[in-house]
Amino acid sequence: MKTRETPMKPSELRGQASNAKLAADLAGIARATAKLWRKHHLDYDATKHVVERVRRELGLKPPAQRKRTVERLDRDQIQALITSAYKRSSRYGLMVKTLFYTGARVSEFVNISVSDLHLGLEPPQIYLSHAKMGSDGFVPILPALAQELRTHLGSRKSGFLFESRRFDRYTPRMVQLIIKEAARGAGIGARVTPHRLRASVATLLLDAGMLLDQVQKFLRHKRIATTQIYAETSLVNLGASYIAAMHRHL
Repeated sequence: MKTRETPMKPSELRGQASNAKLAADLAGIARATAKLWRKHHLDYDATKHVVERVRRELGLKPPAQRKRTVERLDRDQIQALITSAYKRSSRYGLMVKTLFYTGARVSEFVNISVSDLHLGLEPPQIYLSHAKMGSDGFVPILPALAQELRTHLGSRKSGFLFESRRFDRYTPRMVQLIIKEAARGAGIGARVTPHRLRASVATLLLDAGMLLDQVQKFLRHKRIATTQIYAETSLVNLGASYIAAMHRHL
């Protein structure tokens, strides 16, 4: 089902225009620099020296190292979040649980249709379409979740897995609000988003010993370097757990 695209805000249009201008300016600078270097027959080492000298002349310093980890919820927070969502509504609870256990992006989650469910397989699976960069694929789910989904659907054989009162799919924004309300009810101070749930299941799987390439396949990342960020988050938490354990037992 096609949805009407939301018109871009003036500020977004201005942002795109400024980004395009910056890209054009940088391309022009690169061409002029290449022409100058070519004129003076600079080799690789010489160009490196020039770049470093220019940076010093301008007083430029490298930016602080980017944090190569992602924020995630721990097991207790995930359980509290799901419980809070169930208290508000059994449907909302099942939605949050399914979003977490599938590791789906919210854009994929809202488009899951009944025909995407393959609950009779071993293990049960859900096909995630409408995926980013064509990364459609199957993800396994727990048999207990599969049974809950069967109960949720009853005799329904078509439509979206989760439908609003108007029998249409939920919007990503509505899913975000459901999670936000559940987090508030669970007393979770951190900002909780669908993407944070995706990061949480990824790092929990890695903490439990799942291999990096298997987590990559589960998340349907095109590049393993993307999944590596979650692995580094897992190692950070592993280190914290190690220190806590050693303090308890020594």
